[in-house]
Amino acid sequence: IGYFLDRIQLAAVFAFVVQASTAAMILLEFQNRIIMEALTYRLEQVPGDKIDAIEMTVADFDGALYHLSNPEKDRTKVQISLGVQFFHELKAHGVDELMQREYGSMLVEPESGFDVTIVIDLANMGDNPQLTIMKAASLRRNCFAAVFEKFFKLQKEKPAKQQAVINYRDQETMYINVMKDRVTVIFSTLFSDADDVVIGKVFMQAFKDVRGRNPQAPQVLFSHKNPPEELAGTQALSGDNVGYVTFVLFPRHYDGAKSDSTIDLIHTFRDYLHYHIKCSKAYLHQRMRASTAELLKVLNRAKPDTDKKEKKTASGRSFIRK
Repeated sequence: IGYFLDRIQLAAVFAFVVQASTAAMILLEFQNRIIMEALTYRLEQVPGDKIDAIEMTVADFDGALYHLSNPEKDRTKVQISLGVQFFHELKAHGVDELMQREYGSMLVEPESGFDVTIVIDLANMGDNPQLTIMKAASLRRNCFAAVFEKFFKLQKEKPAKQQAVINYRDQETMYINVMKDRVTVIFSTLFSDADDVVIGKVFMQAFKDVRGRNPQAPQVLFSHKNPPEELAGTQALSGDNVGYVTFVLFPRHYDGAKSDSTIDLIHTFRDYLHYHIKCSKAYLHQRMRASTAELLKVLNRAKPDTDKKEKKTASGRSFIRK
């Protein structure tokens, strides 16, 4: 966590206290590892002129879907297409301009059924191929980045209050509000059962404890069942399985180079939360099974000896109780 604290105080929030000991939790990768490995593997094949063909469909967080293929069966080129259900909502926030800025000549007409398509020329990847590979694997992240960059910039211009609503999953929404001195990011999320709500509340309390130790970290608020006041008048859901997590970001959290780090971390928060809820439940089940197995061993050792043994007197005669 110390490494991320040096980059941005937001990362301090992503620590979880378990039984009075602080443990760093896994931060999910925002790049798609399958795309990174597929491109790296084929880049290494370029000098030998024996490049493997590629044809695969890859799923990612929040319903994102990638399609990798060779355009016109040219193995020196890899076409990557991305489809996300909320892409049309991002168009009003400059996603097309951001794609052009990040990918430039790699952008081509989107493949049928997808929202954005780029083509990577393995034989001509410039002076820094790894940077190109990283950008290709960050397509989904860069889609989210459009709305964050817009609102971070708006806040610096001190505009009137504005709000963006991104329906990034079925029945789950991200709300971004810009105010005079801050930007608030609110995630609505659905919990699959009551146990998830309990574990989620423990996580939220741990986030508050981290802010107590590091006042520079963003404030994190959690509300259960009912949406926060900022969402009054919207179509925000309410119910026993609905939770809302609010991040309060001040300019110190997204000034300059911190902006990219903040976007990297915050856009994966919903997946981060549910990933660790599932890990916590799996750990509890593991401990319960281990405890049950130990208890069964104790019970087995405690079984009375039911075999009837012949008893004899001191003279050697059999003793039979009448």
